[in-house]
Amino acid sequence: MMFIIGVIAVILVTIGLVKLIDKFIPSKLRPVLMLVLWIGIFALGYLTFMSIYNPILFNQEKEKRYAEVIKSLEDIREAQLAHKTVTGKFEGNWDNLVKFIDTAEFTLTQRRDSSIIDKEANKRFGLTTMTKDVVIIDTLGTRSVKDSIFKNSDRYKTMMNVPVGEAGAKFKLQAGYLEQNDINIPVFEASVKKDIILFDQPKELVMQENQVLSVEAVNGDEIKVGSMDEIKTIGNWPKTYGTKKD
Repeated sequence: MMFIIGVIAVILVTIGLVKLIDKFIPSKLRPVLMLVLWIGIFALGYLTFMSIYNPILFNQEKEKRYAEVIKSLEDIREAQLAHKTVTGKFEGNWDNLVKFIDTAEFTLTQRRDSSIIDKEANKRFGLTTMTKDVVIIDTLGTRSVKDSIFKNSDRYKTMMNVPVGEAGAKFKLQAGYLEQNDINIPVFEASVKKDIILFDQPKELVMQENQVLSVEAVNGDEIKVGSMDEIKTIGNWPKTYGTKKD
């Protein structure tokens, strides 16, 4: 729509200038002025077109890169959640997290309801037949964390690398605890700045992207999963990116 408005504006300006030349400029000078006019119109049209088309290209490239980054962040989240399941905490070191995926195992269990003699109740009431319900957890065996999450893929070995944008960039990884109701709760955060993802894109468009605030966009100047300030393991991207879980 903006492009159409721009084209209409250029056409109207052109018509106005042609009429002015025809009315006030001597016939001998008209060819030269018309040539200059058409060159100016072409340049103005090109600038108008690019001012609209560049943001379109930027958004297409941005969406493509963000989708790749989010895939990696989802892998990191899966690895961290597995680490917490097995160890009770998150990991803040990449080498340790990769080693954990390589070697750790989940304990496979089965929950079943049962009933047993309630000795205390029987003693209290002088009976022998009173029972109580209990939950029994049976250990069935173990399964590799690597096979459970990544199956036949070894992409976890490079999940710390930002897959697009500035070469050699890595996600920032943090882990620790937040106190809530006198309880230390494990938290983690993996993040990367948008400046790194979009390092080769127009600077003014990247600056605008860093300030974006919208329910349909990645808000702020970074893409991240988890938080060191809140107890959450979700990412800061909208559902339009097709995340595997919230």
